[in-house]
Amino acid sequence: MAHFLLLKNANLIISCDDQNTLHKGADILCADGQIIQIGQVDHPADTVIDGRGLAVYPGLINTHHHLYQTFSRNLPRLQKLELFGWLKASYQIWKNLNEAVVFYSSLTGLGELLKSGCTTCADHHYVFPEGAGDLLGAQFAAAEQLGIRLHAARGSMDLSEKDGGLPPDSVVQTIDEILRANEQAVQAYHDPRPFSMRQVMLAPCSPFSVSAELLLQSALQARQLGVRLHTHVAETKDEETYTLERFGLRPLAYMEQLGWVGPDVWYAHGIHFNDQELRRLAATGTGIAHCPVSNMKLASGVCRVPEMLALGVPVGLGVDGSSSNDGSNLLEELRVGYLLHRLVSSGQAPSGYDMLKIATRGSARLLGRDDIGALAVGKAADFFAIRLDRLEWNGAAFDPLSMLGTVGCKGAVDLTVVNGKVAVKDGRLQTVDEGQIMAESKPVLQKFLAGQI
Repeated sequence: MAHFLLLKNANLIISCDDQNTLHKGADILCADGQIIQIGQVDHPADTVIDGRGLAVYPGLINTHHHLYQTFSRNLPRLQKLELFGWLKASYQIWKNLNEAVVFYSSLTGLGELLKSGCTTCADHHYVFPEGAGDLLGAQFAAAEQLGIRLHAARGSMDLSEKDGGLPPDSVVQTIDEILRANEQAVQAYHDPRPFSMRQVMLAPCSPFSVSAELLLQSALQARQLGVRLHTHVAETKDEETYTLERFGLRPLAYMEQLGWVGPDVWYAHGIHFNDQELRRLAATGTGIAHCPVSNMKLASGVCRVPEMLALGVPVGLGVDGSSSNDGSNLLEELRVGYLLHRLVSSGQAPSGYDMLKIATRGSARLLGRDDIGALAVGKAADFFAIRLDRLEWNGAAFDPLSMLGTVGCKGAVDLTVVNGKVAVKDGRLQTVDEGQIMAESKPVLQKFLAGQI
């Protein structure tokens, strides 16, 4: 029998659908994780939620993260470094990763995402120390406990310090090892069906930590296996210098000659593109995961989001790694992105509602999904809600479509529903004990960082 969830009498439902519909005083009926009716609903339900006083939004979608970094954030000696120096220092910590660290760091990061209205996370894991165990399995186990959708990358690196790369020898693998692991991960965890809760993409780390051959073979393999491609591109000027000096090409041209453009590809950051490259991204449908907070912290630069949107480049939102952001809050990312582009682009900047659509519709497009990202009949039952009677929203609800960008949300959301199941209620995770997670993870964290601080 179908399981029905009914959200009743919501003050506002911001749909982000094709018509930008704003429903007032409406209900949402869901059956087995899918929305089957929005409006005035008269139907029995197994779970009924009182929506009075709530503004309801589509679940946010995080298109770039490094969950394992949750246990290496806010370390004093890393705070003033830029990307290359920060990475070299951080790898000395990350080389100690194991299943327990990845499991508890994923519980922590994914839990924070859920509490900030995020219902789907794409994580880019690329550090696989020898003997560390099944790290993707640990991530999926954490996601299943919390009830969040997870797109996990089987990332990779094959260039260590001795090869001119940044990571130590202990966290890189050979191309053959990587290709075998890629196929095993897809076979074990990838579910391509509509409304799936787990998917896998292939994601070599970056142009400066992997070889051209690995990039080429990964692109061929991903298309053979029917999964998407993801990596870091054009994040810093250092990367641009690196590819120009070694290959005589700017990063995008280098990636394109290896098969890394197209609607099945999205890049993290994409800051340092010129006008011609932006047009090429648009023409090929190659997407960008915009990570404003991390870009600001690492002094990487400002992504040209207004120009990208004007050209039709697919753009989604991401938090990036917890230790280059120091948090996993997509609502914060949405508001910071709005303010950053207002500062830099003034009237050409995306509106607060544009930023919401980047974090929902735009992000869903990057992940190749048309079943999430909006509240409409036939879409997944993924949404979050915030009470309109919060003091910090008093007198601010004149434009509920833009409010998350212009005013923002301080603190946890009141409700998060994923796949038709309540994951957050009254600002607390519902499927796990938050205090227990902190208690169990403390010795894991201490052992991981032993001798590193």
